[in-house]
Amino acid sequence: MCALQYLRPDLLHLKPYDAVPTPAADKLDANEFPLDWPEGFKQKLSLLWEKGIPSNRYPDAQHRGLKQAIAAYAGADPDQISLGNGSDELIRSLLIATCVGGRGGILVAEPTFSMYAILAQSLGIPVVRVPRHAETFALDLERCQQAVVEQRVRVVCLVDPNSPTGNGLSIAEWAWVEGLPAEILVILDEAYFEFSQHTALPKLAEHPNWVILRTFSKAFRLAAHRVGYAIGHPQLVRVLDAIRLPYNLSAISQWAVQIALEHAEEFLADLPLIRQEREALYQALQELPGVRVWPSQANFLYFRVAGWDPQDLQRAWQELGTCVRCTGGGLRLTVGTPAENRRALERLRQLLP
Repeated sequence: MCALQYLRPDLLHLKPYDAVPTPAADKLDANEFPLDWPEGFKQKLSLLWEKGIPSNRYPDAQHRGLKQAIAAYAGADPDQISLGNGSDELIRSLLIATCVGGRGGILVAEPTFSMYAILAQSLGIPVVRVPRHAETFALDLERCQQAVVEQRVRVVCLVDPNSPTGNGLSIAEWAWVEGLPAEILVILDEAYFEFSQHTALPKLAEHPNWVILRTFSKAFRLAAHRVGYAIGHPQLVRVLDAIRLPYNLSAISQWAVQIALEHAEEFLADLPLIRQEREALYQALQELPGVRVWPSQANFLYFRVAGWDPQDLQRAWQELGTCVRCTGGGLRLTVGTPAENRRALERLRQLLP
């Protein structure tokens, strides 16, 4: 029994999101972009902080300029954009707007991004978990549909391409999504859009119950600044803006995104390198004994190794200097720099028979 009797009992065993810093290893565990901002842009941001952003004033609470810039980049209207402290804040706001008060639960197809379930549980929202197909990680559409019909699902959470498995939604899966009733919100998490170039945006107007989530933490290399955005129906956006915390984005984070979008072509110029390295890693992993690796549309690869417990392999690999993420019964390897990828393969070969 907990000594703090004011706490909700259902939260006592809730595990936080696991993100342990590993400064001594090649960090290929968090799906970050492996290259930092070019020095010139860092200096530009530093000068803005020193001379252009008053520390004694609150930042723009409505994100007016930033919404304009994001809308222009994404091909949407500013009134369709809501911003969050990472996509996590937006997910939490979406769940508050739809499920709190016993209005229903969320559907997640596992393995997938764990924060959907963690945030739902923290809010006392039921989580309906449907396992993906073991071989392909496709949605089990029959079980998903059964859950929607029988378990008062209010929100369906889909990551496209999925993390940690890297597969995008198939034609059959899109058909199922398009057939979901209007009273169910469909979250389409496009965190890896810049890598996959697949988006639901062209069909968003036909489906007011869809909302797209994206982030600047991946391709735009702004993980330290924690900026995510939603694209959805203007009425949904107004609700999200009403219930989020005030001043949720710092002035420096807002300016960092502005700079990145002004120079989007330069920031995204390294995407072909990441895709090229991803395919080279995929081919190399396929050739290793006992390794089962799945194709990916994102900036990571998911694989399993026969005869190895994933946690044991993760620890052994990290001791040699490469940090990867153990999740969903396998390992997720973020695509790093060519040198990091080469070292990761060399170290893995040391561990395999």
